[in-house]
Amino acid sequence: AYQHKLKLALIGQSIFGQEVYNKLRKEGHKVVGVFTVPDKNGQADPLALAAEKDGTPVFKFPRWRAKGKPIQEVVAAYKSVGAELNVLPFCTQFIPMDVIDCPKHGSIIYHPSILPRHRGASAINWTLIQGDKKAGFTIFWADDGLDTGPILLQRECDVGQNDTVDDLYNRFLFPEGIKAMVEAVHLIAIGKAPSIPQPKEGATYEGIQKKENAEISWDQPAAALHNWIRGHDKVPGAWATINGQ
Repeated sequence: AYQHKLKLALIGQSIFGQEVYNKLRKEGHKVVGVFTVPDKNGQADPLALAAEKDGTPVFKFPRWRAKGKPIQEVVAAYKSVGAELNVLPFCTQFIPMDVIDCPKHGSIIYHPSILPRHRGASAINWTLIQGDKKAGFTIFWADDGLDTGPILLQRECDVGQNDTVDDLYNRFLFPEGIKAMVEAVHLIAIGKAPSIPQPKEGATYEGIQKKENAEISWDQPAAALHNWIRGHDKVPGAWATINGQ
């Protein structure tokens, strides 16, 4: 029924963002604005491409804040679309709290770990590096902390001994994550979305994995080396220098 449809702002990027966008529109929600990253080398982000094709308003802001303060014209552009809920499917930008808290229903974020474990930007890498037996994702309500907001829903899957980042993402985190984002928006639309505070127990936060900190230290047990390597595959890729190569 029409009364259970929302006006959404999508803030994010990537194929994941594009899929979430397409599925939400298919469910009958109105995407009133897409906020994504500027084109790279003349290439628009996949989310921008889908939205532009549909005639959905697209905004490409390099950043939302300058010197720690929200950029007024960016916030004004955001407010002009009149969203009732912000959906952040894959957002690498820092969004100011006056945007996060602006819509009637607030903002929801997808995070690829079982929160409060593995907060931070390289959650899938660390799930594998630390040899977790379970992986998963959380859709949570944004607050002013880093991946600390109350949980709306969570899904988990087993981790195989040889699973890489790509395996986990392609098999579970990507397809099930898209479905769960749509489900979360539906629960909000019908007024049945939970908001469960994250437990204090078991919270971890790890830094971002980049090429420069993916070097292999060989003075570790075989299992730790195995996990380190698969936990960086394919991006950023574990590496070592042997005989100058």
